[in-house]
Amino acid sequence: MTVNATAGPIPHRRARATSGLDRETRAALLRGTHHDPHDILGAHRTPGGVVLRCLCPDAIEVAVLVGGTTWGLSDVGDGLFEGELPLASVRDYRLRVTTAAGVVERDDPYRFLPALGELDLHLIGEGRHEYLWTALGAHVLEHQGVQGTRFAVWAPRARGVRLVGDFNHWDGASAPMRSLGHSGVWELFVPGLGEGELYKFAITGPDGVSREHADPMARRTEEPPANSSVIHASHHTWQDEAWLEHRAARPAHTSPFSVYEVHLSSWRPGLSYRQLAEQLPAYVSDLGFTHVEFLPVAEHPFGGSWGYQVTGFYAPTARLGTPDDFKHLIDTLHQAGIGVLMDWVPAHFPRDDWALAEFDGRTLYEHEDPLRAAHPDWGTLEFDYGRKEVRNFLVANALYWCQEFHIDGLRVDAVASMLYLDYSREEGQWTPNRFGGRENLDAVAFLQEMNATLYRRVPGVVTIAEESTAWDGVTRATHHEGPAVEGNQTRGGLGFGLKWNMGWMHDSLDYMSHEPVHRKFHHNEMTFSMVYAYSENYVLPISHDEVVHGKRSLVSKMPGDWWQQRANHRAYLAFMWAHPGKQLLFMGQEFAQSAEWSEAHGLEWNLIEEGAAGREDHLGVQRLITDLNGRYTALPALWERDSDPAGFRWVMADNADDNVLAFLRYAADGSPLLAVCNFSPVVREGVRLGVPRTASGGWREIINTDAERYGGGGVAGGPSLTPEPAACHGLPVSLEVCLPPLATLWLAPAS
Repeated sequence: MTVNATAGPIPHRRARATSGLDRETRAALLRGTHHDPHDILGAHRTPGGVVLRCLCPDAIEVAVLVGGTTWGLSDVGDGLFEGELPLASVRDYRLRVTTAAGVVERDDPYRFLPALGELDLHLIGEGRHEYLWTALGAHVLEHQGVQGTRFAVWAPRARGVRLVGDFNHWDGASAPMRSLGHSGVWELFVPGLGEGELYKFAITGPDGVSREHADPMARRTEEPPANSSVIHASHHTWQDEAWLEHRAARPAHTSPFSVYEVHLSSWRPGLSYRQLAEQLPAYVSDLGFTHVEFLPVAEHPFGGSWGYQVTGFYAPTARLGTPDDFKHLIDTLHQAGIGVLMDWVPAHFPRDDWALAEFDGRTLYEHEDPLRAAHPDWGTLEFDYGRKEVRNFLVANALYWCQEFHIDGLRVDAVASMLYLDYSREEGQWTPNRFGGRENLDAVAFLQEMNATLYRRVPGVVTIAEESTAWDGVTRATHHEGPAVEGNQTRGGLGFGLKWNMGWMHDSLDYMSHEPVHRKFHHNEMTFSMVYAYSENYVLPISHDEVVHGKRSLVSKMPGDWWQQRANHRAYLAFMWAHPGKQLLFMGQEFAQSAEWSEAHGLEWNLIEEGAAGREDHLGVQRLITDLNGRYTALPALWERDSDPAGFRWVMADNADDNVLAFLRYAADGSPLLAVCNFSPVVREGVRLGVPRTASGGWREIINTDAERYGGGGVAGGPSLTPEPAACHGLPVSLEVCLPPLATLWLAPAS
């Protein structure tokens, strides 16, 4: 903001004294509640010349440099300096300010016109500024030929807003912002101020109390627990053009899509974004996953929330580096051929008084109805989706991550909590919608707008809903009509590309948790998912939520001794990869981590280190994941028709007594794959399974989770996989197969 200067000669001219400000105007300016300080400060024409006034609370003397002349201003108290210059006009000038620390020369922020355009203000007012982050927040730019930073913040009910930071010793008296018409936006251009500076907004609410808030649009923040915003300008040069072109070539629901879910801070604790870029892409590539999914990376003060209580919606967490460092990580993953998904949290925000809560002194981002504002489960606040500016803030935020950071898709957290007015609320704690229903129509409209905007603006993007109810049309396009929701009368889908299949996850994990002798009583839990498998476009998630808070790791959920637990674990993973839908696996489960996940301790990498006891047991599971992903991406039968009922056929769905399942998957060209699961601990010999005729005639084993390289017993599915002419299960020919214990086989036509 300031530039050091050597003290020149004593000003040889002094500006004439002025009549000064009236008491009310002066008081409003000094309190920081004047809506247009630029109308008072700076240079203004008068009948006698030009009055120039500045607010410099720490100054001893202030002079104005106009052309080659220096004019001394009068100290009129409270940090105000003013004087009348006998000039026809003053366009460009600088201030020479003498303080106890020395003399500086600087441009006056109050000589500049607004640096925010009318179109921006119009779109903000309409709630339709899709690139909102380019208008609000802090932006380093050149304005009227001077380099500096433009600040803009939406605070419609504020009595005044002042800018504070290191540059003014956190005293906003010298930096009141102006209100731009009826937009609710306050703006100030500060010449000479650049990236890296800390700042906040001191907002005086309707109650007359000033409170400091971080910038809702800040693109960089201090590292928690510090919470100031940081002026940021990106210098990253992207090198992922080939990836972006490839991404748009095919929709996600007809493409291979296996996801490795990662909590960046605890994957390998202590690594920065750039250090992660050196290790994570190679690891994920070796495992064969097509995508990674990051738990929320937007800034959050409490690390134990894993990122789900966001205070900085536009800033990647500073714990691991700068925004450009985060871009480098994504760029590196893309260059390795790996897509990047990000967990996004538009359902709620924490109550920290320096963040979004009561931002302009009253409810603003949260709903004004206390019953609608307080989230009943998490001690947080819910967004007011019915307010167009709030909806704009969130829609633009979704677009921001995809446009600025090249994120390939957003997994939207807690969608069910947004959709229902009575979510976790008892009778009397919620109010029905205008049709008398329990659906949150404002949230429906927001989700539809968010999805429609992303798919229109970002080729190849995918959005994924974590939605745990049977809401109709979560992955139906927003313009496609469906049945009306009772008491709602809404039409059109929510517009998501994919949806987490929570029913499959709960049912299948419950089945696997039972001892094999009891599984026959729960057989339907493994088959029921096919009743609704094509009602939405699904992802099968074994996520972080399933391996924390006493739920144990995936392998530890399995019954039996250590060998049986690992065998169950392997069989289940191969069943999951063969089942219709995409796959998601949380980190650590790929090598059968035995302890449940803790963000404080990271993964048990010691289990697969050289010399570790039982290392081969864990490496065997890791090899299986690599082979599952390799076969999966190579076989269109496993992903090409995930959303098409013609891509699936049961072969054996009712053999509950033997704990056996068998089904066929078909590619678009009819190429089949047979998956057979034996969830009992005994070898099943001579099991006859119907299969379609193939050109080659024979079949081959391409996955056997009992193989010795995976840590199994090595029981083969053969010895011969030549079809016999005996029809079976409604299919023209059949195979006689030996089923290894607690194992899944994948069989494909011999090439």
